[in-house]
Amino acid sequence: MKLLTVVGARPQFVKAAAVSRVLRKEHREILVHTGQHYDRNMSQIFFDELHIPTPDYNLGVGSGSHAKQTASMLVGVEDILLMEKPDAVLVYGDTNSTLAAALAASKILIPVVHVEAGLRSYNFAMPEEQNRVLTDHISRVLFAPTQTAVDNLAKEGIAKGVYNVGDVMADAVFYYTKETAEQDPQELFADIEALYGSLKGVDDYYLATIHRAENTDVEEKLWEVLDAFEALDHPVIFPIHPRTRRAALARLEEKKLTNTILVAPVGYKEMLTLTQHAVKVVTDSGGLQKEAYLLETPCVTVRPQTEWVETLNGGHNVLVAPERDAIVEAVLHQEVDGTNHPDYYGKGDAGQKITDILAQEGVLS
Repeated sequence: MKLLTVVGARPQFVKAAAVSRVLRKEHREILVHTGQHYDRNMSQIFFDELHIPTPDYNLGVGSGSHAKQTASMLVGVEDILLMEKPDAVLVYGDTNSTLAAALAASKILIPVVHVEAGLRSYNFAMPEEQNRVLTDHISRVLFAPTQTAVDNLAKEGIAKGVYNVGDVMADAVFYYTKETAEQDPQELFADIEALYGSLKGVDDYYLATIHRAENTDVEEKLWEVLDAFEALDHPVIFPIHPRTRRAALARLEEKKLTNTILVAPVGYKEMLTLTQHAVKVVTDSGGLQKEAYLLETPCVTVRPQTEWVETLNGGHNVLVAPERDAIVEAVLHQEVDGTNHPDYYGKGDAGQKITDILAQEGVLS
């Protein structure tokens, strides 16, 4: 079978690495990178360290409004589809790249395969929610990461072609933590200490990522978050997303941060190490919430809702408003039930299950 996979953003590179590693043993895969994430620390470093095959095509779309990005991707992906004529198009998650590729394929009657189908925040103001819902409704095969996702699809009348295979991000976490376990984490912390001398290293910091528009476009909200970081009892390592840096660069340079370590985005393996050894994670990222859960690191999510509702059980993840006192209270007083950590996301074999199902005759019909 000839499959065309479309990726464009950092989380999708990780998911594609987990699936392509298995998929290419049995199928031919054409890899398309839309260029939605183009900064080296958000893109190329992932291809290098995760040994993802070099993309066959790179659309180089870059940044822009949602309409401009999606339209450019639609045109570019359609041209490739007409040349390559794949048996199916494989998309991941909920980005503009996901929706554009799914629409381009659906319009010319090429089956769409959606990995990470069925997630719902029920907040339609989120671009990601719009993308994932629309993609699910035009997909032929839907690989759901959890039973909750399967149930969400059923509520919308989607039952045919739905498979609960577990989460491909669990595949990635389990696979790459075996590699990082062989490395000395102190080497990473030594690099960070060069910027922040009082950091003691392992287990002496919080890890934070904040990048969503609702938390960064309104300046007052971003300062509330940063003020919370400044008030915490451990230093906060904050790999800052290019979008966040652009949104507040001038003011960030003005603000005197004494407890917050602003660093460039780090590679996936480094991020796993930072997550694994952090006291807690503070984030508005969907993927990091789940990685924290898989690595058994408590998480505080600066959002009103989460797609990964399972992480809330047992207090492993808590939701909080972007307000200084609320964040500080949640971080300092989160109660986690350490005896309750169910295996919600599979055993790290989702990529193999996806490959096996796609190999079945008639699955795309």
